[in-house]
Amino acid sequence: MSTDDGVRAWLRRHGAEQIAHPGGTLYAHLCRVSERLAVLGRSRDVQAAGLTHAVYGTDGFDRTLLDRADRAVLRDLVGTDAEELVYLYGACDRGRSWRELARTGEVFDRFTRQVRTPDDCQLRSLVDLSIVNELDVVEHDPAMLNRHGAYFRELFASWTPIASEQVIREAQRVLWP
Repeated sequence: MSTDDGVRAWLRRHGAEQIAHPGGTLYAHLCRVSERLAVLGRSRDVQAAGLTHAVYGTDGFDRTLLDRADRAVLRDLVGTDAEELVYLYGACDRGRSWRELARTGEVFDRFTRQVRTPDDCQLRSLVDLSIVNELDVVEHDPAMLNRHGAYFRELFASWTPIASEQVIREAQRVLWP
């Protein structure tokens, strides 16, 4: 069994197939995000983070599959770098971080209430994961695009200097058809 298969089995055992999410289930969403990151040329670590990005819950999705106190469990499944990205993604206070992220490079951690400054590679991975996640949601919930499309177009345009070129092109394809 590949690592990816093992992670998918773990997600199913932890109920991801039973949690509703735009486009079906959380499990389906996680798989789509990971697969899209692969198509866009992102690394195996970023793909693994995409597959597990909501394990600790997120600022936009409060269901959890694993307590943050048990981070070693996810680290053993996906590796240190992928787990750290999953934590950063889940910890990101979007309201306090997203608008100024390209300018400051700072992420306000909603769990610890502290500011984190990821390195350039981790910041790019966080931004790419965030964009791909939102693209999947808006593609499966057209009402969300109607409500938040202008916000995402403006936000993702501001992230152009810190996002990967392939992900920005994908955002343009989806949000500016």
